[in-house]
Amino acid sequence: MITVFGEGRGLRVVWLLEEMGLSYRLRPVDLLAGAENDPEFMAINPGGFIPAMRDGDVTMVESIAIMEYLMGRYGPTPLAPEPRDAAFPLYQQFLHLGEAGLATAAYYVFGARHIAPPDQRNNWTAGQALRGFESRMRLVRRQLAGAPYVAGEAFTAADISVTYALLLSKRAGGIPLDETVKAYLARTTARDAYRRALDTCTATRDSAPK
Repeated sequence: MITVFGEGRGLRVVWLLEEMGLSYRLRPVDLLAGAENDPEFMAINPGGFIPAMRDGDVTMVESIAIMEYLMGRYGPTPLAPEPRDAAFPLYQQFLHLGEAGLATAAYYVFGARHIAPPDQRNNWTAGQALRGFESRMRLVRRQLAGAPYVAGEAFTAADISVTYALLLSKRAGGIPLDETVKAYLARTTARDAYRRALDTCTATRDSAPK
């Protein structure tokens, strides 16, 4: 049985598992209570961040790496185009841009605006993160101007990666999304597998912006 530890970016992994029809369980991790107070989780990931995954003797962290492992181990799947597929370069680009270019920046914007002391919420670093997010969004907007999904005509795991980042940006507040991007989010989040993932990730569902 595949076990996913923690929500947050773990939503990506749960969504992928639902798309692939694989059995799993979600094991909650309460970071507010302190990961150091959760010995089982710390044995899986001594770094204390989420998500983590256990699959038999395999343990992994980092949501994109976990997704690539699952698709490689339990594929093939149309969620991951083959390297010779014309969609493969864009798939690879946006799979990783969804985390490295978008979600990481949105995470720091969220922290500055909702967690930092009031006098630090518009500091230089928060502004730098926001500028970094916006620069990567130019790539997303350019791609979606000519295709329904970030790798082209078909939904892939890259859309799971990017959609999570865009949803995080909505939670951060003050990061505008244009109508093309909003329409894209409406398409990706209308999928049955996404809705099932939210039924599992109830904390994520209940904290989502309305």
